[in-house]
Amino acid sequence: MSKARTFFLATTALMIAAPALSQPAAPAAAPAATAIPPAGDEIVVTAVARGQNRLDSSVSVSSLNADAIAAAAPRSAAELFRSLPGIRSESSGGEGNANIQSRGIPISTGGAKFLQLQEDGLPILEFGDIAFGNADIFLRADSTVARIEAVRGGSASTFASNSPGGVINTISKTGAVDGGSIMATLGLGYGEHRLDVDYGGHLSDSLTFNVGGFYRVGEGPRRAGYDGNKGGQIKGNITKTFDKGFFRLNFKYLDDHAIAYLPSPVRVTGSNGDPHYEALPGLSPNRDTIHSIYFTQAVTLNGQNNRETDDIRDGMHPIVKAIGFDGQFEVADGWIVNDKFRYANIHGRFNSPFPATTDTVQNLANGIGGPGSVATYANGPNAGQIIANPTTTNAIGIVLFNTKLNSLDNVTNDLRVNHRFDMGGGKLDLALGLYKSRQKIDMDWTWSSYLLEAKGDNAALINVRNALGASQTDTGLIAYGASFFGNCCRRSYNLDFDTSAPFASLSFNTGGLTLDGSLRYDFGRARGFVLGDGPVVPTDVDGNGTISVPETKTTVMPLTATRPVNYNYEYLSYSGGINYRLASDLSLFARYSRGGRANADRFVFGGNTSPTTGALLPGARAVDFVRQAEAGVKYQARGLSLYATAFHARTQEQNYEATTQRSFSNTYRAYGLELEGNYRTGGFSVSANGTYTNAKIIKSNDPTVVGNRPRRQAEFIWRVAPEYTTGMFSVGASAIGTTASYTQDSNQLKLPAFTQVNAFVSVRPIERVQLSVNANNLFNTVGFTEAEEGSIPGNGIVRARSINGRTISASLKFDF
Repeated sequence: MSKARTFFLATTALMIAAPALSQPAAPAAAPAATAIPPAGDEIVVTAVARGQNRLDSSVSVSSLNADAIAAAAPRSAAELFRSLPGIRSESSGGEGNANIQSRGIPISTGGAKFLQLQEDGLPILEFGDIAFGNADIFLRADSTVARIEAVRGGSASTFASNSPGGVINTISKTGAVDGGSIMATLGLGYGEHRLDVDYGGHLSDSLTFNVGGFYRVGEGPRRAGYDGNKGGQIKGNITKTFDKGFFRLNFKYLDDHAIAYLPSPVRVTGSNGDPHYEALPGLSPNRDTIHSIYFTQAVTLNGQNNRETDDIRDGMHPIVKAIGFDGQFEVADGWIVNDKFRYANIHGRFNSPFPATTDTVQNLANGIGGPGSVATYANGPNAGQIIANPTTTNAIGIVLFNTKLNSLDNVTNDLRVNHRFDMGGGKLDLALGLYKSRQKIDMDWTWSSYLLEAKGDNAALINVRNALGASQTDTGLIAYGASFFGNCCRRSYNLDFDTSAPFASLSFNTGGLTLDGSLRYDFGRARGFVLGDGPVVPTDVDGNGTISVPETKTTVMPLTATRPVNYNYEYLSYSGGINYRLASDLSLFARYSRGGRANADRFVFGGNTSPTTGALLPGARAVDFVRQAEAGVKYQARGLSLYATAFHARTQEQNYEATTQRSFSNTYRAYGLELEGNYRTGGFSVSANGTYTNAKIIKSNDPTVVGNRPRRQAEFIWRVAPEYTTGMFSVGASAIGTTASYTQDSNQLKLPAFTQVNAFVSVRPIERVQLSVNANNLFNTVGFTEAEEGSIPGNGIVRARSINGRTISASLKFDF
């Protein structure tokens, strides 16, 4: 055991026992309020030792209250996060599977690797970028949310594990304000029927509760041909307040289906540096999807090599059953103990077609059955007919990402001890704590390959016969494996990550000066096994006694070739800051931090562990580090709030990308400026933010990309949101934009700049009744957030993912 680890464990144990020491009494902290404070009095509670005024805090924090959330009219949590300054949220994947990161830190694969998503102060998942299990898949924003706080960098690295880039915390209502609401929402021109319900209040002077949730059903914002979004959640809590503390029980049940939108083929003309993206005939990149009513069933071999039939309409199907508590008490003479606990039983599926290749029907048919092959419609209204003009009509070679999330169960506990010492003219806040979590990652990848029309609005599968008339496919099925990826990716793994982290912080305030420092020591272990990629073994999958051509291409799970995972890791994170309040409305701050992120499931498939012992191989890093410096100014007065923060970040990263089967090891440098402002006068208000980032790859295992900008990293992202309210009427809009970026680290093909405009109008004809109309992407902008190709290919077809097209919804809300 290292000296640092021994020191932190001993110190934490000592301080937990320390309440017996006699110290001056301090009032116990009250339960988190659900009402939103005025701008100048906003209290920060996320990733800090003790709630404090934003002007007195040396961290970069922003929040959205319930009104701001409603005005944003988000179609997913990731769309909502785009309203937060410094947060880059590629919200093009549907109601989950977004790529999210904070200022200056790249998004190299998927998910939120360096940023943690929380609910009520505890992580949804310990790792935000689990393959096919991104944390936002298991999060839904509904009317039970009181506010959202986001901390970028700073103290996040020492008050939460695996979060050096920041924390986004969704904070629930607790019934401190009596009342509730029922809201019915109808999609106008797209499939959405949704009901949101929330109610809370006092059961007695010391007992409050809140319960609510939503249920919805519909096709979703794109034409899928079936109800792709169906399900809901219920959340609740009950709080007992005592003279010197509170105790809160909470629960959540989520069972939802949501389509996962993956890239779609588009035609690109012009040059890499000045490209023009346009839709293929009949396949809109922002209104259509390659999901289809004619492509809903998948026959495959499961994780035990047994035949099963899966429903592609499951999409992203999170099932979460969570229960926990939050308790806070003054135990002796101003010593305050807070403990948060949650157990979450999590499982489900991720099922969505990925376009592995796009070409003419004839070229793809020849690749499957040889020269002279003939393609026919396998199903749909033209079933059995030969496809006309196969040399000019396009088709898509699909790899079906059919992934079973057997278990992402986690249990987390965050114990903290706080005390405030009076130091003559100042105050010293001490906080110590111990964090503990267990995260399970148990899943099976059972992928298969198909041939599909390149069209939206219910594409048909395609069959292929060779020049001799012999069938090469089975209702569009090409192979019981990822044949377009070299038969890779039939995998199964069962991993357990055990994390412990003692932490400590000191904050001293005197007059207008605040100095703070914090440390966190994470130590963890990874145990379990992985197996795959399996061999190709001709298999009679359907059991009819014959081996068809697709069955000759069956990739099986190598059940007798498991590889152990058995390694430990430990690392130190630290952060120090200074804040000086020059006046009641003006303060300056600066901070330097180093934080770590332990690598998880993606790491073990990248050749980083021994196939015999499971130990780390030489040169493999189980932890990536982020170093950040920031300095800024904050101003709040008379309805005006202005914040400016300059930042510098240096990020290490090892990662593995499933679609390219590529491991990479990069170091990034980024610096920039983050701006945020809010102004209110009478019934008019406007909020705006923007982040300029200059980022560069300074080290890499691929020397050709050194000096380039990280992929998908725009130089400037911004948002402006005006709103006007008078009497019974409110109207508002938001414009969210990004400058151009590169599709890949090679810095050849660009993703164009785009701006998305949202708008809303609401009327309150009578007391407690509100009618609203919300438009998301009002001008039907096509905005690409990612693309697979690094340059324009010979056939001019690129696989890219756009934000959703225009959707308009109407809501009727009744408050009671």
